[in-house]
Amino acid sequence: MLKRKTGTPSIYTLQFFLLCLSSFLFFGSFNMIVPDLYDYITSLGGGEYKGLIISLFTVTAGLSRPFSGRLSDTIGRIPVMIFGASVCFVMGFLYPMVGTVWALLLLRFLHGFSTGFKPTGTSAYIADIVPSTRRGEAMGYSGFFGSLGMAAGPSIGPKITAAYGLDMTFYTSSIVAILSVIILAGMKETLQEKVKFHPKLLKIKWNEVIEPRVFNPSLLFLLTAFSFGAVLTLVPDLTIQLGYDQGQKGIFFTVFVISSLVIRLLAGKASDRYGRIIVLKIAALAIVVSDVLIAYTHTQTMLMVSAVMFGVAVGMNTPTIYAWTIDLSLDHLRGKGLATMYIALEIGIGSGALIAGWIYANHIENLREAFLLCGALSLIGFLFLTFGLNWSKRLVKGTV
Repeated sequence: MLKRKTGTPSIYTLQFFLLCLSSFLFFGSFNMIVPDLYDYITSLGGGEYKGLIISLFTVTAGLSRPFSGRLSDTIGRIPVMIFGASVCFVMGFLYPMVGTVWALLLLRFLHGFSTGFKPTGTSAYIADIVPSTRRGEAMGYSGFFGSLGMAAGPSIGPKITAAYGLDMTFYTSSIVAILSVIILAGMKETLQEKVKFHPKLLKIKWNEVIEPRVFNPSLLFLLTAFSFGAVLTLVPDLTIQLGYDQGQKGIFFTVFVISSLVIRLLAGKASDRYGRIIVLKIAALAIVVSDVLIAYTHTQTMLMVSAVMFGVAVGMNTPTIYAWTIDLSLDHLRGKGLATMYIALEIGIGSGALIAGWIYANHIENLREAFLLCGALSLIGFLFLTFGLNWSKRLVKGTV
């Protein structure tokens, strides 16, 4: 690992930047198709199933987390990441073959394996190569590149669709995903004691699924990620309702992600210096405010302000929760701890997409109630950080 002149280990290694580039491409790949999927399922006669576009994706991701966590701790971080990115590559070629609502929903279910594996291996890899005193900063930088991909994907995807058709967007998604795989193939494995893959590794007992040491950050992520699921599902319709054209459906996501970039770097460093909890309290309240803003948005200006606020909130929340989870995880169970956190994340996003979509029911006047519910859950997250940590102390052993 590189050293600074002060003797402090540096996080800026070649491996770290390659991993960041791979994350940029990966997140760009699977987010590229999201804005157009809602119109796609509507064109197939399944407009009432919009909430399932995100929730089915997260179901598979959540179910696969225990396996990706265990495999990450046994066969290595890189094989797990390569498998996840490869799923995105394959799915891009299958979407154009869809002709029914149920076939599309099945593909969304299978596509979830990508995020079930890639981020788990990525986070474990980062934790292996950076010093413990700079985890928050490292997660902030990693999230910076992932966020760039999340911004680029929804922004570029609808433009490709408008110019060349939806099939070309799917194929472009596959090309971007395979570039992510190529980068990973040239990286050095960080897991010291690896074993060869064997089907027995896929036999997991219940006590191997959840890591109780990371209960606190996982619960907080579940509560705050509910808002993200609702945003992914409902904001594209709100964007069109406010007068943007089809090629601009991803504008909220672009502004949201760009606004999160700088704050990710600052929040990561702040959590290393001042502690995870104070940063997360501010983030939870910021999510509450952004949910209320979205709920009452009725102009394009208000939508952009909401996007900025939501980006700042998520930019503070996500890397800090990642770092807190790693703090609480045992070194040899790091993959399991991260998998547990990601399971909570998927439950939050999936339930947010499903429940918000159900409340919305394809009627724009119902959007306000959906986002007020999101705000209430994020407020519960803030209250948990303020009053509930002592209650759960027996489940959590580690530094906060």
